[in-house]
Amino acid sequence: MAEHESVSEHGPDVVAPPPLVYLIPLVAGLVLDRRLPMPRLPRAARTAGLPVLAVGIGLLGWFVAAMVRARTPIDIRAAPTTLVEAGPFAHTRNPGYLGMALTYTGISLLSGGLWSLLFLPAALLAVDRGVIRREEQYLERRFGASYGDYRSRVRRWI
Repeated sequence: MAEHESVSEHGPDVVAPPPLVYLIPLVAGLVLDRRLPMPRLPRAARTAGLPVLAVGIGLLGWFVAAMVRARTPIDIRAAPTTLVEAGPFAHTRNPGYLGMALTYTGISLLSGGLWSLLFLPAALLAVDRGVIRREEQYLERRFGASYGDYRSRVRRWI
């Protein structure tokens, strides 16, 4: 898809790289689970962590493969060269962020602690408001009607 001339050659102005938006609260939660432990999650919840983690990692791999196949940068700081609509992007506009959220959730469940799970809504809110909304505005400027059409057909998350 052709890009619009008015859009610069760098990516959207997001609050932080998305992996950090997830990693910081996850690590903080895991540290707090050791320093200020709360009651542990039930065994069934911890057992659910492995399949959730596997789905998250699988979705991240599918996301990376789709981006590589489309020959567009994965790094959000770089300008995308094409609007990717294939692979996981046919089901969710944000497969990378969804994969990171599932990976975070799986790790949190496996750890059995509650702190990181308590921080997850804040991480999701930061990604939604500080990354996705800014990225959507950028993609609208960069790809115009093509992005608007894609946005009307595919959900933001799931």
